[in-house]
Amino acid sequence: MTYEDFPTDEQAVVTAGLPYANGDLHIGHLRSYVNADAFTRALRKLGQDAIYVSGSDMHGTPIAVNAAEEGVSPEEFALRHHEQYEETFPKFNVDFDQYGHTHDDTNTELTKEFVRAWEDNDHVYEKEINVAYDPEADQWLPDRYVEGTCPYCGEHARGDECDEGCQRHLEPGEIEDPVSALTGNPAEYRVRDHKFLRLSDVQEHLQGFINRLEGTSNAQNQPREWIEGELEDFCITRDMDWGIDYPGEGSEDLVLYVWVDAPIEYVSTTKQYSERTGDFDWESVWKDGDGEIVHVIGRDIIQHHTVYWPAMLEAADYAEPRAVCATGFVNIDGKGLSTSKNRAIWAEEYLDEGFHPDLLRYYMATASGFERDVNFSWDRFAERVNSELADVVGNFVYRALLFATRNFDGTPDAAVSDDVETEIAAAMDDYEDALNDYDLKSAGERAVALARYGNEYIQRNEPWKLDDEEAAPVIRDCVQLVKAVAVLLQPFIPEKADDIWAQIEEDGSVADATIGDCLQAPPAEFGEPDELFTKVEDERVEELDAKLQEKIEAASSDEGDDEDVTDESETELEPLADERVSFEDFQSLDLRVGEIETAEGIEGADDLARLEVDIGHETRQIVAGIKQLHDLDELPGKRVVIVANLEQAELFGVESNGMILAAGEDADLLTTHGDSEPGTKIK
Repeated sequence: MTYEDFPTDEQAVVTAGLPYANGDLHIGHLRSYVNADAFTRALRKLGQDAIYVSGSDMHGTPIAVNAAEEGVSPEEFALRHHEQYEETFPKFNVDFDQYGHTHDDTNTELTKEFVRAWEDNDHVYEKEINVAYDPEADQWLPDRYVEGTCPYCGEHARGDECDEGCQRHLEPGEIEDPVSALTGNPAEYRVRDHKFLRLSDVQEHLQGFINRLEGTSNAQNQPREWIEGELEDFCITRDMDWGIDYPGEGSEDLVLYVWVDAPIEYVSTTKQYSERTGDFDWESVWKDGDGEIVHVIGRDIIQHHTVYWPAMLEAADYAEPRAVCATGFVNIDGKGLSTSKNRAIWAEEYLDEGFHPDLLRYYMATASGFERDVNFSWDRFAERVNSELADVVGNFVYRALLFATRNFDGTPDAAVSDDVETEIAAAMDDYEDALNDYDLKSAGERAVALARYGNEYIQRNEPWKLDDEEAAPVIRDCVQLVKAVAVLLQPFIPEKADDIWAQIEEDGSVADATIGDCLQAPPAEFGEPDELFTKVEDERVEELDAKLQEKIEAASSDEGDDEDVTDESETELEPLADERVSFEDFQSLDLRVGEIETAEGIEGADDLARLEVDIGHETRQIVAGIKQLHDLDELPGKRVVIVANLEQAELFGVESNGMILAAGEDADLLTTHGDSEPGTKIK
């Protein structure tokens, strides 16, 4: 790869983390796929030769467990969901150049080739390990057939990952107090022979790789503690029937671990695309390193893509990725998305409400930067649609084109002004810079800012007060701005951008246009435009909020019936403390009103944020565990209550000088009813 700014002369492959073929898609899933799709389209806008590939992850224990519960084969179960994904993604204008699955022949054979290459390069060895066993069921318990306690953070963990605590990858035998997910009985550890990929062989390469890696800072920094420390080897086999058989002799009863064949699907789908079209050289990209490989993934699988995957590639003499962009999570109304509590917006549910897919695409790609969490709520969704897409983009396009057609039958015969040409050129440069910083949010916002500039330009020049000769150069500028907006917004709202393209009666598709076309003259003639966007009314938001709450309450009620628990509020409240403190002890706390000036996540820390808080006398740096629970972009300007005389501490290498007070597990920030000034003492 080149590591030069995009566009490069090399071919590029953009991938999205494989959806696990185990359930319906919701908007939390869609974030990664929409962002990767928009990034691929945006690279093409720069003139980059790029394709977008992914596939369904068909293997692993959750699929085997759920298939058994349904009484169907794992293959039948997984294929059903795979086919559902193939139907759902296009409904959101997610346009894969190739979408496969990990159980097809291409990935099966290529995965075995990888393993043979590791063996030929002497990177694989066999050793005895402890594997959980269920005596009652008389079977081994790989991955999510076993539950227990994470040895690193003490939280409840399932199988190969502490997904409720530190999110660390867990090897077989590491879970403490193992319990069989099949019978609910205690499991026992028994010795078993398994295959390992010797990561120490490639540790020096990984240390160089993480320093070269582009993308988001969380993907660059989180893996360092593993790569720079004592790197544990990677167990690549499992005791189960569902998966790709280990290709060596004497291992007929073992299959490859799902995290072996899953990332290899990126290579397989690229190969399938090359063979299908004949216009892409997959070996040049993946084997020779003459290409740009960009992975867009969820934050929970950073370790797999920045430690195990580059190790697998290097051990098989394949090329490393250029960039890994790890997205944050999607929260619903400020709380973590929960499928079990039905606190989720399902993909089909969104479409059933009659909303255009491009509205959600724009929200997901521009609501926050790649690595920050997105807090979805119907009122925020409506606000973004109304204030940015309808009031800015839609309003400008409609006003400009309507005036153009009614007064000039299309584009006036005039030259673009220097000011407008400079503004469009600046937008093009900013757009390119943002994409080279892997900053989709800024790229999308720059396109909307160009439409906002167009609205202000019309308002400032008031062409309706001018005669045709005076109005012609103004409207000529506006039509050029419309064309530029269509080109730059296409990666985010592809269908709506096509509508703009059609309204100015441009040839071909806006998908094929590059940013250079922003300054190319639009057609001389076109008809009257149609409105692009319909605003979301307040009554509609209230209706959608009510539906969401009904779902959550129904799920909580069902859960309560199943578990035979009493009122939820009674079970969630912590008991009052028996021990009392004196009034003097309470007075020793220096509680102050503070105003948050800045808020940003701490790299490598899933929950911690660094805040700058004005407390009147000075500005304090405070670390708070609110990263997952609040939209950090909305915190500046918020008044909070802090403990000002708490001893200083260091968290994740960042000094914290005070504590922000918050209520409950959702970190409901304590504030003041009135407008008390920063520094006001609380008595």
